[in-house]
Amino acid sequence: MLVDSHAHIYKEYYEDIDNVVKGAEENNVLKIINCASSINDIEEVIEVSCKHNFYYALGIHPEEAIYFNDEMKIKLENYIMNNLNNKQFVAIGEIGLDYYGKESKDDQIKLLEFQMILAEKYNKPVIIHSREATLDTINILKKYKVKGVIHCFSGSYETAREYIKMGYMIGIGGLITFKNCNLKEYISKIGLENIVLETDSPYMTPEPYRGKKNEPKYVYETACFLSKIFDISLEELGKITTKNCYKIFDIKE
Repeated sequence: MLVDSHAHIYKEYYEDIDNVVKGAEENNVLKIINCASSINDIEEVIEVSCKHNFYYALGIHPEEAIYFNDEMKIKLENYIMNNLNNKQFVAIGEIGLDYYGKESKDDQIKLLEFQMILAEKYNKPVIIHSREATLDTINILKKYKVKGVIHCFSGSYETAREYIKMGYMIGIGGLITFKNCNLKEYISKIGLENIVLETDSPYMTPEPYRGKKNEPKYVYETACFLSKIFDISLEELGKITTKNCYKIFDIKE
């Protein structure tokens, strides 16, 4: 069994979510974590996830930081509190920092800090987005007793080890299958015990389907690619990465 630990399954991206679920099941992707990215899509994420038996994460992406205000703080915390008793609610995410072409660094830091405080307060793991912001991300994460996943990791081996020391798993998706991705050169050093699989659907579609809209079913392609790098069977890779996912998100088998 495979798990897609990071997807965005919204009506905005998929006209037929039932078909997305069917495709995932046919490729043995039996569990999906559906991630919110703005305060405005949280209700849909909850609705879609409950209907289709997805797990879900609630949080605000750094690109939304320019809109961050007291009203948003209250709304987000209320959503979190109201979902604490739902076993499908497994994380706070997608949250983090994205400095690529952005001038909102201070706002992003404030937003991330607030959401890390919530994660610690409500004992929830986080799903972290970090793009061209490694040092600030690490310095902020170090301040909180929180575990989680570094989503769509593309940094150095040394950076990966730093995250792992803090109790984070490394999220690996379609990026690793790209010809120009250096991650494949040292991924085996990171160790499979520190890796979870993801798609970031509808983005980051793996080879040989790059150019098409991504779906959770394509976790299978990433898993096949990694099984060759680690020189183990697909079944064994699935067992290990699924166990990792269950551990970090406290998901029961």
